[in-house]
Amino acid sequence: MIVAALVGRDDQALSRVPDQARHPWLSVATQRFGQTTALSQLLLGATLGFGMTFWDAFLALTIGAVLLNAVAITVGVIGQREGLSTAMLSRWTGFGHAGSAVLGLVIALSCTGWFGVQTGLAGMALANAAGVLPAPVWSLLFGIVVTVIAAYGVRWMAWTAYVAVPAFLLLLGWLVLAGINDVGAALSGPAPGPSIGMLTAITLVTGSFIVGAAIAPDLTRFNRTERDVVKQTVLGITLAEWVIGLAGVLLAHGLGTTDVMGAISASGGWIGALIVVTAVLKINDWNLYSASLGLVNFFDAVFALRISRVQMTVIVGCAGSVLAAAGIVHRFSHFLVLLGVVFPPVAGIMIAEYFVVRRWRNEIISTRPYVPRSAPSWVPATVVIWPASAIAGELVAFGQSSVNSLVLAFALYVCAGRLDLLRMRTRRATNRRVAEEAAAA
Repeated sequence: MIVAALVGRDDQALSRVPDQARHPWLSVATQRFGQTTALSQLLLGATLGFGMTFWDAFLALTIGAVLLNAVAITVGVIGQREGLSTAMLSRWTGFGHAGSAVLGLVIALSCTGWFGVQTGLAGMALANAAGVLPAPVWSLLFGIVVTVIAAYGVRWMAWTAYVAVPAFLLLLGWLVLAGINDVGAALSGPAPGPSIGMLTAITLVTGSFIVGAAIAPDLTRFNRTERDVVKQTVLGITLAEWVIGLAGVLLAHGLGTTDVMGAISASGGWIGALIVVTAVLKINDWNLYSASLGLVNFFDAVFALRISRVQMTVIVGCAGSVLAAAGIVHRFSHFLVLLGVVFPPVAGIMIAEYFVVRRWRNEIISTRPYVPRSAPSWVPATVVIWPASAIAGELVAFGQSSVNSLVLAFALYVCAGRLDLLRMRTRRATNRRVAEEAAAA
C-alpha cells in the first residue's frame, strides 16, 4: 500500500529533473548541511582535538573543507546543468553503460552499508534510553521510518532536515557546554594526546566526506542555478566542518579523550538518544536515497529493466534495516571504508570528460531536456584509469590520498583523450521509454 500511495514520486531517477521540480537553494543547503553534520564528523573532530591544538585542528578542518568544496562544487555543477543523478550522468562522462552500472552498484553497496551501520547505532541508543524492547527491534523500527521518508522523496527529506538539523545543533551545544568546564583552556591548551601531523589531519578530513562530494549530483540536480550549487555547497560543507568538527575538538580537549560516544551516553538517557537519532536521521535518508538511485541505474543499464525508485527504496530500506537488526553490517565496516577509495577517481574522470575532453558532452547537452537515446557501452580507457588511480592514490607516499587519486584520474583521462584512446567503444540504445519520449518531442 505504501508503494501504491507513492506512485509519481520517482524524483526523475532515470531522467532529467525539469525546471519546475527544482528547489530553492536554502532547502538543498539544509540537506547538504544535514549530510555533513553526522556523528562521524563529531568523532573526526575529537580525533583531531586529541592530537592537535584547537587552532591547528581549525586549520586542518578549513583546508579539508576547501578541498571538499572544490570537488563537490565542480561535480555538482555538472549535476545541476544536466539534472541527472551521479550514476546516470556517468554514462556520458567517461564511464558508458557498463561503467555506470558498476558505479551505481558501488554507490548502492556503500550507501546501503552505511545506512545499516548507522541504523544499528540509532537502535542501540533508543534501546538504552527506552529500557523496553531490544536494540534489534528499535533498529528495525527506525530503519522503516527512514525508509518511508526516503520513499516519499526529496521534499519529505527536506522537511526532515528542517527539523533534525536544528534539534541536533541544540543538543550538541548542550553537550559541549555540559562537558567542558573551562572553554578558554580548551581553546588555548595543548593537545591531550599524541601529536597528529597536519597532512594526516587533512587526509582524515577529506576522507571523511569524499564519497558525499563525489556523488554530489544526486543532490545538486535539484538546484536551480550554478550559483545555488556554490552557495549551498560552501555553506553546507564549510559550516559542518567548523561547527561539528570543532565541537568534537572542544570535547576532546575538555574531556581529555576521544570517547565522544561515552560522553553522549553519560549525558542522560533520552538526551543522548536524541543526539544520536537526530544525527543519524538527516544523513541516513540520503544514504538510502542515493543507494536506490544507484540500483535503479544498475538494473536499467544491465537488464534494460526500469524499476521504480520508490519500489527500490522500500526493498533496500527493508533489507538494510533487517541487516542492521541482525548486526551483520557492522562486520563489513572495513569493507565500507575500502569502498570509499574508489570514489575520488570517479570525480576526476567525470570532471575531465565534461569540462576538458568533451568526447560525449555535445550529445548530453544537445538532447536537453531529454536523456540521450544512446551512450557508449563501455570505455576501455576508463576501465584502466579508474582502478589504477585509486590504487596509486593510496600507495603514493606524499600528498593526500583522495586528492592524489582524483588528480591522477583527471590527468590520465585527459591524456587518453588527447592521445585519441577513447575511440574504442560500441553504442547501445538507452531504455525504450526514454527513446520514445525523445522521439515524441
